[in-house]
Amino acid sequence: MQLYALCDRALLDGRGMDLEAFVRIAVSKGAVMLQYRNKSADIARLKSDLITLRSLYEGYLIINDHYELVSYCDGVHIGQEDLSQIDADPRRAVDVMRSIIGSDKILGLSTHSAEEIDVANRLDIHYIGLGAYRETATKQVGVVLGEKLDHLAARSKHPVAAIGGVRLDDRFEHVRYAVVARGLFED
Repeated sequence: MQLYALCDRALLDGRGMDLEAFVRIAVSKGAVMLQYRNKSADIARLKSDLITLRSLYEGYLIINDHYELVSYCDGVHIGQEDLSQIDADPRRAVDVMRSIIGSDKILGLSTHSAEEIDVANRLDIHYIGLGAYRETATKQVGVVLGEKLDHLAARSKHPVAAIGGVRLDDRFEHVRYAVVARGLFED
């Protein structure tokens, strides 16, 4: 299982940590992918942070939600709500996203159930985020899958990233990426 580090700006600010310190920790733990999430900043700040992250990190860089900034990174991760705001039909919504971000960019989609995985299996995406595995302090979660997560992951034709409360020492059979935020700071 590979580390997909979640760079949550609110978490970093709460720890008094800058992007450089975060990237150092993520790289030291073997992160192959990094997702930048900032729910409160304006576009100028998001763009500035992405430019900084790109200068510090050579792996895959993903932006959460803000597909308009995909040119500054390798792809975008969106949630179910974001997808449905584009179009009620998930396939049309992904087609719209692809027309905006291009076919060469990574597109990830959050999923929380067998039904959402089955729909995602028919979409032109690169991976699914599946969870939440546990409760987490970095985001409100509606569904906690716990031990069911790995069983559900086996349904996906796309690589699966376990999301929500995942720790570095968690192990799964059918999950390729462990998306870790707070757990990066644990030894």
